This record gives sequence, structure tokens and C-alpha cells, in this order.
Amino acid sequence: MSAVHRVCPHCGQVNRVPDANAGSARCGACHESLFSGEPVAVDLARLERFVMRDERPILVDFWAPWCAPCRMMAPQFVAAARDLEPGLRLLKLDTEAHPDAGARFAIRGIPTLVLFRGGHEIARQSGALSAADIIAWARRHSAG
Repeated sequence: MSAVHRVCPHCGQVNRVPDANAGSARCGACHESLFSGEPVAVDLARLERFVMRDERPILVDFWAPWCAPCRMMAPQFVAAARDLEPGLRLLKLDTEAHPDAGARFAIRGIPTLVLFRGGHEIARQSGALSAADIIAWARRHSAG
């Protein structure tokens, strides 16, 4: 049985999780569920921990509260999380609250989706998308 490292969205602990049990896995440190079927709000430090330590693809929505397309896409991103987890981890980062993250990841427009695997960016998409488009885009770029 294959197992991978997954970062807890509650405490940041890295857990080794069998793929077969990923959907029901709990953190060994805080005992919270590792997956809720909803995106996790993060700051720059937490984002970097997920990107560097989680062994499954990470999909990040870089957004801001004043951005109308971001607000329009927010429920679509939540719907996509229900379909994509636990194979992918979905995170949200508010670039207004955390401007260093926008600079660090060269975010030029929002909303921007960035897909990471193995500590590296593998795909990027700017502009609001529907849940179906988010799912299709993420699966296409995370395969393999």
C-alpha cells in the first residue's frame, strides 16, 4: 500500500498517510481531519510548508476581497475542492492581507490559480473559472 506525506491544515504537522485512507485520515498531532472538502486559507509561511512538504499536488487560489472576479470564483473553487480532494489540496491565499506572497510567487493579476507539485510550480491560470473548468484544468496539469 502506497503512503505519502500530507500537511495538516490545522496544525501544520506532516503526516504519512496511506493513499487508501486519505479521505478519512486524521492528523497524528491534533487529531483533526486532514481533509474537509473545502479550500484552506493560508498565509505565506503555511503556503510554503504545504508546497515543500505535501507530496500531492497543491492548487492555490491567489485572490483579494475587493476583486469581483475573485468573489465570483470563490464558490466555484469550493465546489472544485469537494471533487478534487484528497488527490489535490486546495488552498486560498489573500494577496491583500499577505502582499509578500503575491510578490514571492509573481502574481500579476487575480484571481490566479497556481498548481504546485514536488515544491515546484507546474501550471498557472489567471481569470475566474467555473468549478468544472477548475477541475478539468487541475486534472489535466496534475496528471503524471
